[in-house]
Amino acid sequence: MTSDAVHSPSISQYINHDFLKRLLFIATPIILQSILFSSKGLIDILMLSQLSEVDIAAMGIAAKALFVITILLTGIATGGGILSAQYWGANNHLGVKKSTVLSLFSTAVFAFIFALIFYFYPHAVMQLATSSQEVIQRGSDYLSIVGFSLVFSAVVVSYTASLRSIADPKISTFFSACGILANIFLNWVLIFGHLGFPALGIKGAALATLLSSVFEVVLLLAYLHIKKHLLIFNIADFTVITSSSELKRFFSLSLPTTFNFLLWSVGIFSYHAIMGLSGVEGLAALSVMTPIESLSLSFLVGIANASAVIVGNELGAKQYQRAYYQAIILVIIAIVVTCITSLILFVNREYILSLFPALSPTTESLSNTFVIILAVGIILRSLPTTMVVGVLRAGGDVKFCLYQDVLTQWGFGIPLAFIAAYFLKLPPQWIYLFFFAETLFKWFACIYRFKSKKWLNHLA
Repeated sequence: MTSDAVHSPSISQYINHDFLKRLLFIATPIILQSILFSSKGLIDILMLSQLSEVDIAAMGIAAKALFVITILLTGIATGGGILSAQYWGANNHLGVKKSTVLSLFSTAVFAFIFALIFYFYPHAVMQLATSSQEVIQRGSDYLSIVGFSLVFSAVVVSYTASLRSIADPKISTFFSACGILANIFLNWVLIFGHLGFPALGIKGAALATLLSSVFEVVLLLAYLHIKKHLLIFNIADFTVITSSSELKRFFSLSLPTTFNFLLWSVGIFSYHAIMGLSGVEGLAALSVMTPIESLSLSFLVGIANASAVIVGNELGAKQYQRAYYQAIILVIIAIVVTCITSLILFVNREYILSLFPALSPTTESLSNTFVIILAVGIILRSLPTTMVVGVLRAGGDVKFCLYQDVLTQWGFGIPLAFIAAYFLKLPPQWIYLFFFAETLFKWFACIYRFKSKKWLNHLA
């Protein structure tokens, strides 16, 4: 696809009732699912915050390690989702099934490997982010149990990516809600010891997460089977994993995306480890910020993922001009929505932090400063997130996304934060501020790449 294929009509002709209706139809379930996913971590932190700051810090590190692998699985599934979106736009249902099968198989293999690593070597993982023996022990107790939930997460992320790609995200959203409700109930029972069960503390939170993930997958598969959905498979469907041509096409998109997601998520864990240099209070404040940040970014993530589906469908149908101008509209919408979210977060920061009673006055004050920084940071992330997660990746421009993330995060953001923490011994709020420095470079890189139109590719 060359830049000459896209002319310059009025952008307003692409903003109509059908476009906005489709955006809401796709984005709303994804936003709700993002909120639910974020709420899961927030609920765990809120319940454990009634115990101690050590539990909060331990949970934060262990959950971040789990997050790294979940993002890796999401990266693999995203490759399948990119293909599925274009196959769906080209009305190729068999292609959608093949992509989903490859996602399921690949994510399940990786998930099982890391589940074993977390079970046998949890202390080694925790030691990457803290030297506090008490935090390491509590986090290891959590990680050794919750690691097995990754196998079920693999199923969820694979189906979620494909269901979004065929503009049917409400199914996975509904069952995510069921999983969250189960997690809340099981947290209440197992953390605090209700209904005759022993009070297991952080181990109870891990067990609740594992059991609720099993519950979610069982319900999802049962529903798809009863409805005879397109994405229900038999043994014969899995023969696609022996096809070299299908594997090559799938991994040509999945490997760069997975590597991109993996390096990015390891970078996020590295930021957590860098904050650990400032002490337990900095770790506790950052652990509080993690679910708040995820919740604040839910609308942005929803719009970005909807952008991937909408733009991907248009590219699959070879509607390059429509894809280009609708992408511009989607980026503008994402920025506006994120600014509104930022304002709401800033105004309500004191109420939000009041939900964490175990925080000491010093940690609460630090968390308040973190929220102010976060309110600005999520605005800085609006354009790069929509471009990378949605627009550019929808056209298969996965290598650019990889190179950009690696260079900005590992070549700029992480070194700056490390220098601030290790050499300059700056306080936690300054270290946290440097976490967002990389986004400044991403704005320029994403805009330049978008205007080049090299991402406008037909893949189906």
